Amino acid sequence: MFVVHSYSLAVVFCVITMLCWGSWANARKLAPAQWRFELFYWDYALGVLLITFVLGITLGTMGNGGPSFFADLRQASGSSIGHALFGGVVFNLANILLVAAIEVAGMAVAFPVGIGIALVLGVILNYVAVPLGNPALLGGGVALVTLAIILDALAYRRQAASATRLSAKGLLLSLACGIFMGVFYRFVAAAMYADPHHPVPGLMGSYAAVFVFAVGVFVSNFLWNTLAMRFPVMGPPVPFAHYRRGRFNTHLAGVFGGVIWGVGMSLNLIASGRAGYAISYGLGQGATMGDALWGVFVWKEFRGARQGVPGLLAAMFLCFIAGLALIILARTIV
Repeated sequence: MFVVHSYSLAVVFCVITMLCWGSWANARKLAPAQWRFELFYWDYALGVLLITFVLGITLGTMGNGGPSFFADLRQASGSSIGHALFGGVVFNLANILLVAAIEVAGMAVAFPVGIGIALVLGVILNYVAVPLGNPALLGGGVALVTLAIILDALAYRRQAASATRLSAKGLLLSLACGIFMGVFYRFVAAAMYADPHHPVPGLMGSYAAVFVFAVGVFVSNFLWNTLAMRFPVMGPPVPFAHYRRGRFNTHLAGVFGGVIWGVGMSLNLIASGRAGYAISYGLGQGATMGDALWGVFVWKEFRGARQGVPGLLAAMFLCFIAGLALIILARTIV
């Protein structure tokens, strides 16, 4: 399998993860406006599954960095497969809860609460399990990225024509999202061996682990997304018959979104062997900034910004860049 040997390349892969995780939802804009997110999400889950399999049979079978993709799958223990599958189930629930939280409470609540909790909790859990890196630098970097997420949410809130009312439902959805999003990565990491040159029998390499994770996402979609369609937080229930009405290009938009996210997750796990799970997750979960880049520079969501918004955006990007630098340095200064 192809493996990452240099820390610099591992960081590049993690930054690509951040951009992918912050960009996949933009594929929704390629589908018709009336195409509900629940329908888009079926194709998204399929895209994640397809790209992880393609990467497994290509990058996962070339080179001499450890067992090949299929060999890794064959020797994986039931416990390892169960961990990776469960990680996919938990992630899928967290992702759907995030969308629901945004619908109910808006980005000004969902992102600082949900993604903020996920970032802090995820880094702590993964560092405790595999303590690689300088904890002070890593903690400082996570704090700055969390602050950047909060500033981003405040900018959206101030720019909105009317402030979003904080509801108990929206807050609970955001809290639940943050907890599940913060723990899913640890389950996947628990199914993996850290060094591909020294594989541990029963555990999996990154390509096999991310594929099994994607199977968990895809299969659990029949539970979580079915519930989301029948009991949506906003709008009427969505019949399954509506999915069949989508055109090929409409379905392709969802698959494309899944491919983008799946590439990010795959590269993140590939990089984790060199960077460590805590740093890989911490860098990837800065995805909110990727989303902010789209909003500011592509979709022009802050055109004609209200007073104070440009300052919040500038502070957001400064905190993010500084936090990113500290997280990267945490692996080099111990």
